[in-house]
This record gives sequence, C-alpha cells and structure tokens, in this order.
Amino acid sequence: MSRGRVKTGLDQIAARWPKALKDARVGLVVHPASVSFHLRHSVSACQASRKFRLKALFGPQHGIRGETQDNMIEWEGFRDALTGLPVHSLYGKTRRPTPDMLRGIDALVVDLQDVGARYYTFIWTMALAMEACREAGKAMVVLDRPNPIGGRAVEGPVLDPEYSSFVGLHPLPVRHGMTMGEIALYLASFYAGISLDVIRMTGWDRGMWFEDTGLPWVLPSPNMPTVDTALVYPGTCLLEGTNVSEGRGTTRPFEIFGAPFIDPDRLAGRLKEFDLEGVVFRPLYFLPTFQKHAGIPCGGAQIHVTDRKRFKPFKAGVAILKAIVDLYPIDFKYKKPPYEYEERLLPIDILAGTDRLRKDIETGKSIEEMVAWWNEELAVFNRQIRKKTLIYP
Repeated sequence: MSRGRVKTGLDQIAARWPKALKDARVGLVVHPASVSFHLRHSVSACQASRKFRLKALFGPQHGIRGETQDNMIEWEGFRDALTGLPVHSLYGKTRRPTPDMLRGIDALVVDLQDVGARYYTFIWTMALAMEACREAGKAMVVLDRPNPIGGRAVEGPVLDPEYSSFVGLHPLPVRHGMTMGEIALYLASFYAGISLDVIRMTGWDRGMWFEDTGLPWVLPSPNMPTVDTALVYPGTCLLEGTNVSEGRGTTRPFEIFGAPFIDPDRLAGRLKEFDLEGVVFRPLYFLPTFQKHAGIPCGGAQIHVTDRKRFKPFKAGVAILKAIVDLYPIDFKYKKPPYEYEERLLPIDILAGTDRLRKDIETGKSIEEMVAWWNEELAVFNRQIRKKTLIYP
C-alpha cells in the first residue's frame, strides 16, 4: 500500500458542512487526537468556521487534553482559558450530555479518533451523545477518521446484549474493522429519529494502516502511544479484567504484560507452543510505575508483531490468558467488579461481551475451538449488519 494523503472529516468540514445546519450553534466532542492534517486542533478549526458558531466543548474519557493518565479516572468540567468556552465532562458525574449541557446548541459535532476495538470507550461516548441528541431534538455531525488498524480484518465475539456496558453498549465484534462514521451509521439504528450527518473521508480505503494515510499520529489517549499499541490492544486489553498488568505504567502499554508471579521464559515458551501467526513473544522483566503492581518487578513478555496481515490480536490475547491460567492457576485471578461503571458482571465478561470465553478457558477448551464459535458469530454479523454500514471500498 503506497502512502497517500487522506482527508479526514475535519479536513473537509468547511466544504462539506450540512446546508441545513448553516449558522447553527454547535457543541464539539474532542480529545487530543482531534487534529487536522496540519496538526491544527479541531477546536481552533471549528472556532474559526464561518459555517457555524462554536458554543461549547465536550470531552470523553481521559479529557479533552488527555489529562487523566491512568484508566477509569473521572474528571470535572471547567471553562477553557483559551477560548472562554464551557468544557463539559462526559466521563464524570455523567457519561452522556445532560439537557443543561445541550441547552443553547443546535448540533453536536463528534471528532474522535478511535483505535478499532470495541472496548475503546469513545465509540460509546458517541452512542450516548447520540441518544441524548435524539431526546433533545439536536442534530449530530460525525467527522470521520481512519480505523488505524485497517478496515478489513474483523475478529472476536460479537457482544451479547446481556453483557452491555460502557465497553460495549450494542452488538459489535471486538476488532470491528469500521470507522467512527460507519459505527455512527450502525448506531443510528438504535436511536431512530436521530438527525445524523457523517462528513466522510476521502482517500481512505479498507486496506490502509494508519501510516499509509499520510496523517500525523497523535495519542488519542495517554496509553495509546503508537499504531503498534493500537494493533495489539484488541487482545491485551483483556488483561484489564485480570490481576495481570497490561503494561500501564511502562513506555509500551499493551505490548508489555506480566505479573510478579510469572516466569518470563516459561510463559514465552508456553505461548510459542500455540504457533500463532505473525507474532513473537519476547520474555522480559519490567517495573510498572503506576496502576497494577506499581513499583514491583514483574515477569512477562513483550509482543513483537512480525506480520500485521497475519497477526490476529484477539486470538493472541486469548492465548495469553490461556497460557497464564494453565501455568499459574493459583496466582492468576479475574478482577472483580466494579469496572467501567459495571457493578455486577465480571470485567473479563463485559470485555469479551460474553461469559463463554472465560468458561471455555476455565474448562480447557482449545484456542481453535474458541475461534470456531466466535467466527460463526462474525459471519452472521458481517452479513447482516456490518456490510450494510460500510461506506469505504
């Protein structure tokens, strides 16, 4: 794939702004990666627009500036010193815009960079904003951005609605292979009557990795430093539901993982037996600076992806879980709730979107047996739902 210039929804907002919303009062949902091709932040671009009037800012998990480094840290709204605009938190006392927040605006613009995994909460911030806009009679405009890990590969279980949470409100595979705009079109079916426009990209196709777009990479959240991180995230984020560190507090989160009770060589040897394609697990020790096992030496491994096209991140994450459960059945523990505002269900189950994955691991099912059942679910989802919402070749 040759490098090219992809124009995001933000890069085309002036040319493609909906005519029905000319001179509308607008609220903007943004984070640090909401930047143009020239690294101009969405707030600056929208404030300078002659098509509409920017009246308020909204921020998802980690804040509009990425201020909250660790996971699941709430933040409060404030008034932005640079623009003078109110900033409303959608990851604090509420996760959806309240009627007071929406008062005085006609439309909510969403400009968030996703990373291609259902767990990443920006999708669900958009969903809850969509619900609030429909109820308040406000329009929504989504500025589309690339799926950084490509739009062809789809992997993992489809969320069972009984395991709905803030890491998955509606049925969607773990690695969904869709852009934010495509997901918005899918979510619109759950919020009938919503006035939705997607300002689509030009130059993007489903075979592109983020580096192929020519766009600058900006951390969409503090523990998503590189595209390599995004690629492994659909698998190693499962470790958030356990007592194994997913590498937060290191310089390679989600690529490095482990725990104080793990012998690195033993773990790497077990993972090698699974013969996973496109990946090598390098044994290592590390010292997390915050979050799980902070200040305690951990043994584990680093994921080195050798072939992106062949690598299956969710399958790799399941292999990691299975290897640790097999090797350390006494020391390994699943995390108990609460997790991402869910008080009852196990975190591992809401991450997987089902309890079947956990039960299959506990009962010794092979990885290939697990792959078979979630591939059956994917086939149905791809045929009945995903195919209908794709807007790029």
